[in-house]
Amino acid sequence: MAISANRLELLQIADAVAREKVIDRQIVLAAMEDAIQKAARARYGSETEVRAEINPRTGEIALSRLLQVVEEVDNPATEISLEDARHRNPGALVGDFIAETLPPFDFGRISAQSAKQVIVQKVRDAERDRQYEEFKDRVGEIINGQVKRVEYGNVIVDLGRAEAIVRRDDLIPRETFRPGDRIRAYLYDVRRETRGPQIFLSRTHPQFMAKLFGQEVPEIYDNVVTIKAVARDPGSRAKIAVISRDSSIDPVGACVGMRGSRVQAVVGELQGEKIDIIPWSEDEATFIVNALQPAEVVKVVLDEDSERIEVVVPDEQLSLAIGRRGQNVRLASQLTGWDIDILTEAEESERRQKEFNERSELFMEALDVDEVVGQLLASEGFRSIEEIAYVEVDEVANIEGFDEETAQEIQTRAREYLERIEEENDAKRRELGVADELRDIDGITTAMLVALGENDVKNIEDFAGCATDDLVGYTEGRGAEAVRHAGFLDGFDLSRADAEAMIMDARIRAGWIEAPTEAVETLEGDEGEAEEVTQATATAAEDTALPVGENVETDR
Repeated sequence: MAISANRLELLQIADAVAREKVIDRQIVLAAMEDAIQKAARARYGSETEVRAEINPRTGEIALSRLLQVVEEVDNPATEISLEDARHRNPGALVGDFIAETLPPFDFGRISAQSAKQVIVQKVRDAERDRQYEEFKDRVGEIINGQVKRVEYGNVIVDLGRAEAIVRRDDLIPRETFRPGDRIRAYLYDVRRETRGPQIFLSRTHPQFMAKLFGQEVPEIYDNVVTIKAVARDPGSRAKIAVISRDSSIDPVGACVGMRGSRVQAVVGELQGEKIDIIPWSEDEATFIVNALQPAEVVKVVLDEDSERIEVVVPDEQLSLAIGRRGQNVRLASQLTGWDIDILTEAEESERRQKEFNERSELFMEALDVDEVVGQLLASEGFRSIEEIAYVEVDEVANIEGFDEETAQEIQTRAREYLERIEEENDAKRRELGVADELRDIDGITTAMLVALGENDVKNIEDFAGCATDDLVGYTEGRGAEAVRHAGFLDGFDLSRADAEAMIMDARIRAGWIEAPTEAVETLEGDEGEAEEVTQATATAAEDTALPVGENVETDR
């Protein structure tokens, strides 16, 4: 049977659209079928269930409508009686559907326009799905493209089968692009949105530089040298930490290349951005010292609880360590993940002297001793009255010029001072209205109760409702821009883990959660033997100290 020209054109159009939009030919044919079905419904009635099929070989269009088999016909456009259905299909049953062939018809102008819109929308949706599927798995790659246009500082990039955008904030400062320029950028996000998939590129992302090194350094591509961390001030300076799995290969030298050829290739792509390549180390202190290069570091003090580090540098190295507008220390902080405080040797010496004087004055006042004794205690490393009161007497007696009798007298005065402070704090605690029940929480002191009362935390319910940040405080931001928010118990040397345990204990006592069943050791019995028993604990027992469960999670 000969195929008409119109049918041939239909298939040719489908093939052309599929090639141009890089989508499956069957999707285009399906879109055409949907368009014909919509036009047929407009002709035969919107309630009619019309089906259109296009033969993919001949282009012939077959129209039919589905009629549901019923006992009694209410709507002839959608239903057919069981008797009539069995004339066409003897096995028909109520509820089945019978296909009835419809005659072909000519599209009117409105129907043709409507059909065109359906086809265009279906093809556009298929193209968007193809673009999303193609690029979603390429996140993390460097993409090459051609600048199509520049809008309000944002660069629109033609990727061949799709368009991407490099937003103004993702461009290196002071670099400009014109239509037709070639561009390389890092693909960091692909989003499915109503107007189509949005592909976002960046030239300021830290991983852009890491990927560029991967292209220039074969050892990185082969995973012999690994990039552990990257910090960038785009267009100005960057730091990159590298480590080698092969002890015979210098990771820094591999990244620099012969006469700096490899690193210069990356610098050229990044508009002259200066790059410090430093060796990565598992030892945090060593890594931080390396990260502050080219400055020399004399001393490093780590505070792991607050993730802060104190670095002491020679006086003449201070400006080099900080860098222009704090750039060097800021990049080192980003690279290591630590907040870095930089002091000169003179500042550190002055601070140590100030701490020494403060401790000496504390000991002189609290123990009623002269300046020489106070300074001796401070120089031996005692930091608080509690340490002096409860260490072994020999540790105090062994101080030069002290004997056992002097040591015992000093410890007696220290304990009397602590008892006096405890009485004063307890009186203040009662004056603030802090409940006695809070004293039962493991780890809490009377001085802490006073601090809690001053912050309107006065009973178990109040304490149970606190978050860890409420007690120990928190830091917002990083580096020079960090802002410290004080907690209720600041100054009590309380770790986050201890604060979490105290809050959990309060929630168990308040009956908010149940403590887990756990094995505990009882006190010695009549026969002087300790027994291990399994204690099933429940909620809020009168003054019974309930054990604090480990890894207890609750929704507040």
